[in-house]
Amino acid sequence: KAQMVKNAVIVPVGAKGGFVVKQPPASREAQLAEGIECYKIFISGLLDVTDNREGDAILPPADVARYDDDDPYLVVAADKGTASFSDIANELALDYGFWLGDAFASGGRDGYDHKKMGITARGAWESVKRHFRELGRDIQSEDFTVIGVGDMSGDVFGNGMLQSEHIRLLGAFNHRHIFVDPDPDAKASFQERKRLFREERSDWSDYQGLSQGGLIAERSAKSVALSPELRAWLGTEAQSLTPNRLVAALLRAPVDLLWFGGIGCFVRAKHERDEEIGDRINAPVRAKASELRCRVIGEGANLGMTQAGRIEFAAAGGKVNSDALDNSAGVDCSDHEVNIKIALSKAIAGGTLSLENRNTLLHRMTDEVAALVLRDNYLQSQAVSIEAAQAAERFGSHTRLMRKLEREERLDRIVDGLPDEEAIGERAQAGQGLTRPELTVLLAHAKMALYENLLESDVPEDSYLDEDLALYFPAPLREAHKTGIEGHRLRREIIATSIANSVVNRAGISFVSEVAEERVCSEGDAARAYVAARQINQLRRNWQAIEALDNKVSSEVQLDMFGEFHRLLEHHTSWLLRNRPHPLDISRVIDDFSGEIGALEAEIESVLSPAGLANFGARQEKFGKCGVPEELARLVASVDAMIPACDIVEVARLSELSAGKTAAAYFQLGARFGLEWLRDDAQPLLAGDHWQHRAVGAIIEDLYSQQRALCRAVLSEGVQATPEDAVENWIDANRDIFERATALFDDLKSAGPLDLAKLALANRHMRELLLV
Repeated sequence: KAQMVKNAVIVPVGAKGGFVVKQPPASREAQLAEGIECYKIFISGLLDVTDNREGDAILPPADVARYDDDDPYLVVAADKGTASFSDIANELALDYGFWLGDAFASGGRDGYDHKKMGITARGAWESVKRHFRELGRDIQSEDFTVIGVGDMSGDVFGNGMLQSEHIRLLGAFNHRHIFVDPDPDAKASFQERKRLFREERSDWSDYQGLSQGGLIAERSAKSVALSPELRAWLGTEAQSLTPNRLVAALLRAPVDLLWFGGIGCFVRAKHERDEEIGDRINAPVRAKASELRCRVIGEGANLGMTQAGRIEFAAAGGKVNSDALDNSAGVDCSDHEVNIKIALSKAIAGGTLSLENRNTLLHRMTDEVAALVLRDNYLQSQAVSIEAAQAAERFGSHTRLMRKLEREERLDRIVDGLPDEEAIGERAQAGQGLTRPELTVLLAHAKMALYENLLESDVPEDSYLDEDLALYFPAPLREAHKTGIEGHRLRREIIATSIANSVVNRAGISFVSEVAEERVCSEGDAARAYVAARQINQLRRNWQAIEALDNKVSSEVQLDMFGEFHRLLEHHTSWLLRNRPHPLDISRVIDDFSGEIGALEAEIESVLSPAGLANFGARQEKFGKCGVPEELARLVASVDAMIPACDIVEVARLSELSAGKTAAAYFQLGARFGLEWLRDDAQPLLAGDHWQHRAVGAIIEDLYSQQRALCRAVLSEGVQATPEDAVENWIDANRDIFERATALFDDLKSAGPLDLAKLALANRHMRELLLV
C-alpha cells in the first residue's frame, strides 16, 4: 500500500516485496554469502515466471500457465538489506536474456547511486523547505533546530543532515546510540557531520566537538546522567534518565524540525494503541502526535509515524505531508534510470552507441536526472499546499472524488486513512477540510486513476504530447538520442504519467473528474483540453515565474497568484470542451488561439473598459506592493480580462478583425450592458456547495456567451471608424433593448445583495433580450 501511493510519479505499478533467509549462518561474512545465494534464487524465480520480449514479440515463460495479459515489464529496486545487490540482479537478467538487460535493477555500477546522489533525502528536503517557507522562514539562510532519527552513516539521515549549513542538530538517536548537543554551532557541527558521513561505518560515538552539557550515550546503558544544560532544555529536574526515557524526551522536545531518517515508527495518534502499530521495539518511546512540540516533520524514511498520527499533528497546526510523498525521489530516480537505459538500448543494439559510451553519458547526466526528480518532489508538495490552502472550500469536491474513487474500487478509505461519512459530516459542519496528509493520499490516487484512464484512451498517441515525453528525459538525451525517445517501448506509459502529474499538480486533485462531469466528456478529453489551455496561455512560463519568487515574496502571495492562473486555466479548458469537437485536436487548437491570445495579452490595458482598467490597475498595484516583479504582477492582474480571450479571438476571426479591435468592442459592451458588473457580483456565490457552485458557474458561462453573441452582432455590421463607434451605433439602432437591459440592472442594484435566484432571473432576461 505504501509503495502504490508512492508510485504516482513513476511509470510502473507495483509493490514492496522482500525475502527472508530462513537459516542464516552465524558469522557476518557467511550471512552475506548465504543472503546473496538466496537473493539469486528469489530473483531467478521472478524471471522464471515473467514474460520476455524479443523485438516486438512477447515470449511467455515456458511451462507457465498465465492468467493475466502480456506484461514483460518487470524491474526490481534495491532497498534496505539489498542496496548493493543491483549488479547481482542485472547479471541474472543478462544470463536469462531478459530484454531489459542491466535496466532490470537500478542503482548498480552502471546506474545512479542513490546514496552518493543523496536523492531520497534531497527529495524529502524539498517538502521541508516548503513547510518552512509557509512559516515565513528560509532554512537555507537562517539557523533552525532539529531532532533526528538515524545516524550520519545512513543514506537518508546522513544526506538529510547535510542539506543546509544552518541545521542545529540538538539530538538524534538510532538503535545503538543517543546523541544530544544542546547548543551546537551550526557551521562547526555541519563540518563534523560531513566528516562522519564520509567516514565508513561511523556512528555517533565518533562525533567530536559537543557543546557544553552534550552527551553520547549507549542505548544499552542502565541510565544516562543529565547535565544542567540538558535538564534546562528538556524541562526536567531529573538527574538521570533511562535511555528510553531520554529518547522519548527528544521526540517530544521543542524544536523546529523532526527529521525521520532511520527505521521505526515513533509517532501515533492518541486513539491508536501501541499494539496496533506493528513495531513493538519502539513502543516504549513512541509519542502521541499531540505530545510533539516540533513545528515541521520531514519523513525521509518510511513509516516514521502512522497516518493517523500525521493527521492529528496536521489538524493541530503542524506541517507534515506523508512518507510516500516526501521520500518518493528514490523510486523516481530508479524510474528515470530504467527508462533512459531503454531509450538507449536500440542505439547499443544497432552499434551506434557502445556500452562504455552509454555509461559515460549516464554518469554525465547525473545532475540533470537529479534535477528532474527533485522537480517532481517540489511540484507534488506545492500541489498539496495549493489544495490545503483551500481545503475547507474544496471539501465538497474532495469528498465527491473520494466517493467516486471508492465506487471504482481504486481507493479504500479505511486502509488509506481517509474520513468516513460520519467524519465527513462533522468536518463539514465545523467548516474543516482534509489535512495535508489526507490530501497527499488523495493526490496520489487521483494521479493513478487518471494515468489508467489515459492509458486506456488514445491520448498518448497525440503527436503534440511528444514534447511532454521529451521533457521527462535530461537535455543531453533529448539532443543526441531523439529517435530512442520517440520510439521508446514505454512511450505511452511515460506520456500518461507525465500528463497525469501535470494535470493534478497544476489544475488540482479533482479538476479532471469535475470537468469531465460538467462537460459530459471523458477524462482523456479533459486532459487534452487542459494541455491546449496550458499552452495557449503560456502558463508554464507564468508558473515558473511564480516559483522563482520562493523566499522573495510570501507563500500566501504565491498561492494567490497560482489561484488566479487556475481560474484562467479552468475557464479555457471548459471553453474548449464546450466549443470544439471531441476528441480535441490539440495542435490545431493551439495554432488557432495561441498567437492571437498572446497578442491580446500584450495590449490588454489599451482595450479595457474604464471599470476594467481600474480593476486591472488595482490588482497590479496590489501584487506589486507585495514584491512581485512588474511583468508578473501585470500578467496576474490581466487574468480577469483574459478569461474571455477565446470568445474574443473567435469573434475576431468571424468578423475578420484583429483581436485587439474586437476586444475593445467586447469590453465596452460588457460595461454598457452591465454584464461585467453582474459577473463580478456573482463571484462570491461560487463559494456555495457543489451544486450551487456548478449552477453559478453555468450562469457565468452563459453571461460570457451572451457577451460574445452581442459582440458578434455588433461587429457583423462592420467597423467604419472605431470599435467604440460601432458599439454606440448599434446601441442607437437598438435603443429599446439597451434601455430594458439598463432598467433590469438598475432594479438588481437597488434590490440588495445578489443571490442565486436574482442571478438566474437576470441571466434569463438578458438571454431573452439579446435574442430579440
